[in-house]
Amino acid sequence: MLGDSIDVLEFNKKLKTWYLRNHRKLPWRETNDPYKIWLSEIILQQTRVAQGTPYYERFVTAYPTVEALAGADEKDVLRLWQGLGYYSRARNMHFTARQIVAEFDARFPATAVKLEKLKGLGAYTAAAIASFAFNEVVPAIDGNVYRVMARIFGIYSDILSPAGKKEFLDIARQLISTSDPATYNQAMIEFGAIQCVPVSPDCEVCPFNTVCYAYLHKVQAALPVKAKKVAVKNRYLHYFILEDQGRLALKERTGKDIWKGLYDFPGIETASADVSPEDLMQDNILGKVLEKGVLKEIVKPYIHILTHQRLNVKFWWVSLRPGLHPGVSEELSDNLSFYAPEEVETLPKPILIDNVLRDERYL
Repeated sequence: MLGDSIDVLEFNKKLKTWYLRNHRKLPWRETNDPYKIWLSEIILQQTRVAQGTPYYERFVTAYPTVEALAGADEKDVLRLWQGLGYYSRARNMHFTARQIVAEFDARFPATAVKLEKLKGLGAYTAAAIASFAFNEVVPAIDGNVYRVMARIFGIYSDILSPAGKKEFLDIARQLISTSDPATYNQAMIEFGAIQCVPVSPDCEVCPFNTVCYAYLHKVQAALPVKAKKVAVKNRYLHYFILEDQGRLALKERTGKDIWKGLYDFPGIETASADVSPEDLMQDNILGKVLEKGVLKEIVKPYIHILTHQRLNVKFWWVSLRPGLHPGVSEELSDNLSFYAPEEVETLPKPILIDNVLRDERYL
């Protein structure tokens, strides 16, 4: 709990003073529109502010209201999201927009408890929207806030454990300003983002350095405590870019694997990266397809990093003999279709697929 050295009123006063002097001017901070705040929070999940800001602006321009987003085609939403990764965020966002329009008459619920029941909204996101848009007195605790609190108050509980989360929440409820919870939450998040940073924080200029446990005990690097990450799995993928007179074969990904709802090429996964053209021809179905064209290996290997996966990818360009693509589609996949360049451009694709097509000067 809070130690005797921390005066809550003084803490809030220093925090707000720091925030008003130092905070970044960000577009979603200039509004209390719950739709725009919600958009920003979903986009900024697992995404840096510098990367997320242009996406926020694109979405606000393309879909200025929750009704506009709800009425959009999912493929258009995924296409606009392309490059941000974690595409389930975009699908959940689209689903939730439709839910808000259908069930809440296009009005966002005003409390964190009700917001958290919506798809894609966890405790932090729900609290942030409720606080920023409706001024609800509820602490919004993200990774930045965990770090600030752990260091200042010397909390060694694992921030990923249920007991640790409860401990942080109990303290946050004592700290939050009841008169201006929105500014308090913005200030805590911003303080962690630009002052109490993960590595080498500038503690000499910190307004809390006279009471900060981590600074006084020189344990900044040890806090917060967080369970070790899951080991990254290596996967080896081989994609085949089947071309018939300028048209490329792509398919929509379904199932529970990565990139659901996005379009990629037909391909196979192998146990290692060492695969030759001769090895590929041994696959009965694939071999029949490759016999119908000229196989060219794209020498440049691609590595794509996901949260718990490292994708080691090789691409093979297959120029089919004219007129063969209907049979190819039937042999490889029911949902495989050939698209002209202008159609490929508009399909929602993993950024990896987009990159290789641009590298090959197809797009």
